[in-house]
Amino acid sequence: MTPSSPATPEIFGNYHLLEKIATGGMAEVYRARAHGAMGFEKILVIKRILDSLAKDEEFKELFKVEARIAALLSHVNIVQVFELGQQDESLYIAMEYVHGIDLARLVSRARAVGEFPVPLALFACGEVLKALQFAHHYTDGDGRPLHIVHCDISPQNILISFSGEVKITDFGISRAAIQKGNADVIRGKYAYMSPEQVEGKALDGRSDLFSLGIVLYELLTGRRLFKSKSRDETLARVRRAEVPSPRAYRPEISEDLEAFLLRTLSRHREDRFVDAAEMMDALSALIVREGHRATNNDLATYLREVIEAANASAEPAEAAARPRVARTVPPSPVVVLAMEASPPPRSIATPRASLAGLTQEWAGIISEGGGEIWERGEGSLLICWTVTSGFRDTVSKAVRTSIALQKATAAAGYRLSVGVAPGVARVLPETRRPAEGWELAGPFYLARWMMNLSAHRGRVLLTEVGARQVEEGTTLLGRIPIQGNKYINLYEVG
Repeated sequence: MTPSSPATPEIFGNYHLLEKIATGGMAEVYRARAHGAMGFEKILVIKRILDSLAKDEEFKELFKVEARIAALLSHVNIVQVFELGQQDESLYIAMEYVHGIDLARLVSRARAVGEFPVPLALFACGEVLKALQFAHHYTDGDGRPLHIVHCDISPQNILISFSGEVKITDFGISRAAIQKGNADVIRGKYAYMSPEQVEGKALDGRSDLFSLGIVLYELLTGRRLFKSKSRDETLARVRRAEVPSPRAYRPEISEDLEAFLLRTLSRHREDRFVDAAEMMDALSALIVREGHRATNNDLATYLREVIEAANASAEPAEAAARPRVARTVPPSPVVVLAMEASPPPRSIATPRASLAGLTQEWAGIISEGGGEIWERGEGSLLICWTVTSGFRDTVSKAVRTSIALQKATAAAGYRLSVGVAPGVARVLPETRRPAEGWELAGPFYLARWMMNLSAHRGRVLLTEVGARQVEEGTTLLGRIPIQGNKYINLYEVG
């Protein structure tokens, strides 16, 4: 979220709120200034509970738990908490201000400069492991372990400062011996949970290690591991914990690094590293053995380069100059094909070709079928046919192309998920694309949704409108709910 700066800073108790940094489901976060005696000033962060939740006892307790746990943990890789207070009816936490960005935003901006460097990914992972080792083994004044588990390790909660520091934040849903109340409620970001967290089981530090493994996997491969279009499918993927070979997406990843990742992401926690210390030892040995050494300065330099590249490519006039959909632009029939290849689990088979080589083969098949690639990812494509002649012929071309793509992909040792959705879109003549936001509209969204469903079936999925247009054999899969009380009939090809 873009920070918003008030014309006059809001006075909030002893603090001046300078700008809003973010708003979440439980609280809003401000960059603030504290004032003290003899002109003392300090920039920090104020996190205050949302007005709508100010009287919700459950959320107030979660907020207090976050403050109590984080205040105990004084560590260079954990955002420091200074105070838990209350102003009028609003609970707040005053905490350390980290001048930088979170890992999620860094990764998003870094796509413009290429793959995330392996040494920096391993360095950041190591810094988080230091924080987790400290938190997991923290004891109270009497030496009793508190069994703290963060429960929400994700790119959004890993902060990178402009000096290259790595810090974890947001202990709002963490679990510890000092916490009371319902610990069985599933909270957090589903795509970064461990299987035992999804299943509501008792947690220990190995759950956080699994979550960190997801973060590292996605840093190295540039692909989401378990994230799906729906909550239920994401949770199902986490439960299965099927991890494609990272080397299929990035061949430079060594076998040792792949083995490290796969152990961290083991379905059963007994098969993972015992604790953060053991994982850190294995990571350190791998870094030394493969020459991946990096420092805070290296990370700081990379962060500056990414931001400078993003700023250089930004064109303020672009938004104003972007064509808008005119009422005179008529809707055009389109056929959309969304596809994604996934390697089999390493224990079953090894792909016979790289994704890069397979993508080149795909491009030839698509060109022969008359399709146009609108989006390209590592192992995934979004293809569109704008109908200029017969609608039936175009749908048939898309289906025949999907079958050819599926055969080529299977021959290379991968499994292909495919969804084909005919529809309409207002394609602008200036850009040969619909207006901004088209990616999540109409047939484009539906094709992606069907592609995810296809992953379980192993066959091309087609809407009822499309099935009526083709001569290839289709079978009714069923009446599928897609939104609220809306349903569509889906068909399988073959």
